[in-house]
Amino acid sequence: MSKQNKTSARPDTLRRVLGLIAPYRGLVALSLLLAAVTVVATLYVPVLTGDGVDLILGPGQVDFAALGALAVRLALIVAGTALCQWLMNVINNRITFQVVRDIRVHAFSHMEQLPLSYIDAHRPGEAISRLTTDVEQFSDGLLMGFTQLFTGVLTIVVTLGFMLSIDWRITLVVVVLTPLSIFVAKFIAEHTYSMFRVQSDTRAEMTGLVEELVGNEHLVRAFAYESRAEERFERINLDLQRCGVRATFFSSLTNPCTRSVNSVVYAAVGVLGALIAIGGGGITAGSLSALLQYANQYTKPFNDISSVMTELQNAMACAQRVFDLIDEEPIRPDAPNAAVLPQGAGRVAFEHVRFRYDPQVPLIEDMNLRVWPGQRIALVGPTGCGKTTLVNLLMRFYEIDGGALLVDDRPLDSVTRDSLRANLGMVLQETWLKCGTVAENIAYGKPDATRKEIEAAARQARAHSFITRLPQGYDTLIAEDGGNLSAGQRQLLCIARVMLRRPPILILDEATSSIDTRTEVLVQAAFDELMRGRTSFIVAHRLSTIKNADRILVMRAGSIVESGAHDELLARGGFYAKLYESQFAQV
Repeated sequence: MSKQNKTSARPDTLRRVLGLIAPYRGLVALSLLLAAVTVVATLYVPVLTGDGVDLILGPGQVDFAALGALAVRLALIVAGTALCQWLMNVINNRITFQVVRDIRVHAFSHMEQLPLSYIDAHRPGEAISRLTTDVEQFSDGLLMGFTQLFTGVLTIVVTLGFMLSIDWRITLVVVVLTPLSIFVAKFIAEHTYSMFRVQSDTRAEMTGLVEELVGNEHLVRAFAYESRAEERFERINLDLQRCGVRATFFSSLTNPCTRSVNSVVYAAVGVLGALIAIGGGGITAGSLSALLQYANQYTKPFNDISSVMTELQNAMACAQRVFDLIDEEPIRPDAPNAAVLPQGAGRVAFEHVRFRYDPQVPLIEDMNLRVWPGQRIALVGPTGCGKTTLVNLLMRFYEIDGGALLVDDRPLDSVTRDSLRANLGMVLQETWLKCGTVAENIAYGKPDATRKEIEAAARQARAHSFITRLPQGYDTLIAEDGGNLSAGQRQLLCIARVMLRRPPILILDEATSSIDTRTEVLVQAAFDELMRGRTSFIVAHRLSTIKNADRILVMRAGSIVESGAHDELLARGGFYAKLYESQFAQV
């Protein structure tokens, strides 16, 4: 995003933040009322102290009775002010954290609706940074804004009112000098927004790098990548230090600059007030004391507001990054008349399908394929030929650019995605398990499954034996991403997860690649049972999974160049035969 776009986005960002606050307008109104009471009560105290000064001025002129009554009134006002301020802070915290909760829920919900093309093009750490760090920074700035911004502005206005009631001449001097503080704060605030935005972007880059390296630490060490990882981290860390120092330096200028201007205001009030009092201008010592306190009270909010504006610039920059995520184009929603696809026979047809990841790079230009219920289709070919792309299109992870893709004679865009995917079961080469028990992971796609059904699926997947040897069996907690299980055990659980659902169409993408040879024989038998009567797409390179297929589709550059049974394709001596000789002959 260009600098111009960043700058122009600020009013829109503020408008959207106010829109998030709107549902809590009742609490906001109560907070503003308490703030007004707090400010007025606080600023009434100098009037009482000024009266107290006048009551003790001069030898033998101390009015103890009046001072006692004044002290009681002062104590009640201070206690009431403290109570109102505490209630205001409680309400402000409630508003802030509810708004933060809403924006985080909205952002995460929207992220779940983003197309896989966005997920594939961005590092996971970037989204993590936006949902955690940026939202926290936004929360801190918003809380400070609620707590100090309105209070500071109201303090300035009410203070001027009290000062005007004492002496209009001194009040006029204060008003004339006020623009100096406003100008200084405005100048610095305008230059800090872009710096905080760069700081947030760099922080997200670091989060992505740390997530990448920590999540793959075994590969980092296996390839002796530690030194290069440190260099990459050091480079980003240095960039973060530089932009952080710049942002902090400029934001830190606000307070000392405004304090210098405020000191000028305070000195002007003291000198002018003293001259008027000496010249008999109608100002008593108590009134001058009150004016000096008001001068101090009047200038203090400018320091607070300048600090708030700096924090708000940081908060708005972080909020804009979250809004950028929310503004990403979501997946095309289901058609209004989309039907629920019932569990059917599992018939699949590609009719003149066209698809490209990049509009400038051809991939699938005219795919025609018809798969009958119960057929086992193997997809083979060199890396990048389009095997996984067919799976992505069938799962509707990506939308086709042209032609028609049908399941049980229904175009995919005429049925809901959830009902389509309920008819499909996937076992991928890369296993994924959530933090939870073994039983919860097997029942991931069918959370209402009974323990009996879960155990039956595990037996079919040949996973029951090793599960019963775990410390708590099916109730054993699995570490993040299955870190306390072997690769083969993780794959067996993923297979059991699909077996539990028993969908009419199966997609096996290198599903047995992480399993040892002995286990593979057992799992292959379970697969044969699972695939019986079900349409199956097998993306694999192992000979054992290819030879059993009813039809092998040989793909090259996004096209099906050969189709047939294993022996038939070998006899032709074409591209498949060459692949077989290069990849499988040794087996």
